[in-house]
Amino acid sequence: MFRMWAKMFKDNRMLRDTVICNDTKDTRTHKVFAAVDAVCYEFDLGKPLWLDANIAEFKRHDKTRFYQDNFIESIEFDYLEIHVIEED
Repeated sequence: MFRMWAKMFKDNRMLRDTVICNDTKDTRTHKVFAAVDAVCYEFDLGKPLWLDANIAEFKRHDKTRFYQDNFIESIEFDYLEIHVIEED
């Protein structure tokens, strides 16, 4: 089972969170992108751009934060954090 926890923060307070579960036989990369797509759909957000800093941080810690620079449209929160909490 692959599970990703997504949290939306503003002024150091969590506004929303969700856990996305995926138990398909897909690759880890496909599961991560599918989970990010599901989070964006649930939170009604545009898909964030993965910058080099996000990729490096995600590889090191299984966690990254998307700020305004990662979104094309304006966002009403400070950042969106994703964190892989369980993998097969």
